[in-house]
Amino acid sequence: MSREEQAAAPAPGADRESTLAGRVGELELKLLDAEDGLEQLNRTVYRQQQELDRLQRELVMLRQQLASLPSGEFRSLRDEIPPHY
Repeated sequence: MSREEQAAAPAPGADRESTLAGRVGELELKLLDAEDGLEQLNRTVYRQQQELDRLQRELVMLRQQLASLPSGEFRSLRDEIPPHY
């Protein structure tokens, strides 16, 4: 039996019900903590998905704007003369 198992096991003569109640109480606290962490993660994922959706809509709009430009209006910056010339 490991030290942790020995520590978790009731001591000889100890009230088994109070030991069990204490262990259940600890598990309940851990469960509440895990639920809080999960809720925080869910909110974070939801906000990130909203941001992804917004960025995808913006990308579609930019592609549409680029496609609607006449071909003569689109210039590469490599073709431009720097201002110091």
